[in-house]
Amino acid sequence: MLNEFQAFILGIIQGLTEFLPISSTGHLYLGRHLFHLDEAGIFLDTMLHIGTLLALLVVYKQEIISIVKKPFSKMTVLLIAGTIPAVFAGVLLGDWFDSLSKSGVTIGWEFLATGLILWFADARKGGTKTLEQISVKDAFIIGTFQAAAIMPALSRSGLTIAAGLLCKLDRSTAAYFSFLLSIPAIAGGIVFQMKPIFTGEVERLSFMALFIGTLTSAVFGYIAVVWMIDFLKKQSLKWFAIYVWILGILILSLQFTGKF
Repeated sequence: MLNEFQAFILGIIQGLTEFLPISSTGHLYLGRHLFHLDEAGIFLDTMLHIGTLLALLVVYKQEIISIVKKPFSKMTVLLIAGTIPAVFAGVLLGDWFDSLSKSGVTIGWEFLATGLILWFADARKGGTKTLEQISVKDAFIIGTFQAAAIMPALSRSGLTIAAGLLCKLDRSTAAYFSFLLSIPAIAGGIVFQMKPIFTGEVERLSFMALFIGTLTSAVFGYIAVVWMIDFLKKQSLKWFAIYVWILGILILSLQFTGKF
C-alpha cells in the first residue's frame, strides 16, 4: 500500500523528471520498483501527471489565456501540428508501449538512447529562431520526437528539446516550446488513462497519499520548468546525457546479473 512518504518521494521524482530531460516514466518505474509498488500503477501515475499539468498551467497561464481569446492564432496551429504525431502513436501503439513500461525490460537501452540524442543535439551549432519564428514544419518535427517518447524511458522533454535544437531554435526557446507542447500531450495522456479509473479497474490507494503525491509533483514540476528554461540559456545538455548513460549502464548491469 502506498504511504505518504512514498507518495512524497514519487511526487518529487515525477515533478523533476517530467521536465528535466531524463525521463519521468523511466524514473517512476524505478521509484515504484524501489518501494515494491509495481502494482500501484495507472491511478498513481495519473494523479502525479495531473500535478505536473497543474504546474504547466500556472507557468503558461498567459499563453493559455491568449489561445482561448484567439483560438485561431498561429500558436494554436503550432500546438495542433506538434500534437498530431503523439495522438497517432498513442492510439495505434499505446497498449504495446504500456506493456513495455510495465515490464521495464527495455528501459536501460532507452536511457542510453536518450543520452545519445541529447549529446548529438547539444553538439550542433546553436540556432537563433525565436518563438515567433517557429514554423508548422518545425512544430511537426518536434511533435514527432515527442511521439517517439511514448517508449517508457525515452525522455519526452529531452527528445522535444533536442528536436527544437535540431530545428535551429535558440536554446531557451527550444525548452519553452517543448514544455508548452507538453500541455496537450499530458492532458491527452490523463484522459486516455481515465477509462480504467472510471470502470474501477485500478488499485485502491490512500486519498492523503495521492493528495501529497499530486501536490508535490505540482510544486517540483513548477520549479523544474522555470529552472530548465533558464538553465538552457547557458548550460549544456551533455550533463543530462552523462547521467542517463550512467543510469542505463547500471540498469543493464543489474538486469544481466539478475538483480533487477
